Amino acid sequence: MRVRKAVLPVAGFGTRVLPATKAIPKEMLPVVDRPAIQYVVDEALEAGIEHIVFVTGRNKGAIEDYFDHSYELETSLKAKGKDKILEQVEATRLPAGTASFVRQQEPLGLGHAIWCARDIIGNEPFAILLPDVIVKGQPSCLAQMTEAYDKVGGNIIAVDPVPQERVSSYGVIAPVERDGRLIRMSGMVEKPPVESAPSNLAITGRYILQPEIFGLLADQGKGAGGEIQLTDSMARLMETQDFYAYEFEGAPYDCGSKVGYFEAVLAHAVDNAETAEGARALVKKFAASL
Repeated sequence: MRVRKAVLPVAGFGTRVLPATKAIPKEMLPVVDRPAIQYVVDEALEAGIEHIVFVTGRNKGAIEDYFDHSYELETSLKAKGKDKILEQVEATRLPAGTASFVRQQEPLGLGHAIWCARDIIGNEPFAILLPDVIVKGQPSCLAQMTEAYDKVGGNIIAVDPVPQERVSSYGVIAPVERDGRLIRMSGMVEKPPVESAPSNLAITGRYILQPEIFGLLADQGKGAGGEIQLTDSMARLMETQDFYAYEFEGAPYDCGSKVGYFEAVLAHAVDNAETAEGARALVKKFAASL
């Protein structure tokens, strides 16, 4: 079956970027001229996703409002003849029936958040996009993955090579064989010692999984951090189904950390037609003063 649905787990507190996230969901932090989550949604839509399931929590209503009508704002822009801005605002609206919002009432882990979407996903393959990560790529990271999925099926995890000396900071895969950018894998290792790491291919926050994962998540015990971990159920699913890694073309930015967020803003600012000239000048100015 074609991958038509995607899950975006957006219930987290954003503790790595406090105190800003005390007042605003981390997914709504602006990256140049739009919130971070807009880039992730755009990636999903470019890949042909038809329905997005947002798994939310308390104080995340701003996300649902953002992708809805903004009647007062749109009416005001129209009355003032600001048609270009109005067009940009209207483009953020998701068509009726293409988005669902479910609540994760307790912070029980990523695996539990994905399990909360089970009834909407149903019995079909689906994508997961972690909203902490923005990936700049053309075509998008998920579009590259769905193209690979159409050829081999199974389960696919996006990976990105990191410097060997930094592998202990990431979850990495154990590769078996490679065919271009597609890699058959046999396992995953979380933050391995540098000397025993099976590869330097870090898991990036994009997945295509089969629906059998939900049955495993349903009885998955608590893992690292006392939470229900998606990777633990993936490891169990790997015993019966094919798993691949896909080394995508593009650059990932971890907006869940302060430095990663700054890097994402900078990368998008110098690549945005409206801000590129000024952003590049500022980079040169600050670089000269260091």
